[in-house]
Amino acid sequence: MAISSDEIRDFVMQALTIMEVDLAEIHEDGTLGPAGADLDSLVLAELVVRVEEQYDIKFTSDEMELMGALTVREFCDLAVEREHVARG
Repeated sequence: MAISSDEIRDFVMQALTIMEVDLAEIHEDGTLGPAGADLDSLVLAELVVRVEEQYDIKFTSDEMELMGALTVREFCDLAVEREHVARG
């Protein structure tokens, strides 16, 4: 069964809560990095790993380098794309 961007967004918000990130600064159209949510590289890396493990997907190294510039929506959409690739 394919995952939806909304499902991933809900998981991301739960993961950030567990990671004790203030969700008041997290907006669907705000970037994950310094220009938006201001997640530092370690928090962002942990979030990516949690999403990869939860949905059995893998982001490319090129995608990883751009994570901070993605909006929450773009990150969730990218995870859906990775899931589609993983299912083949």
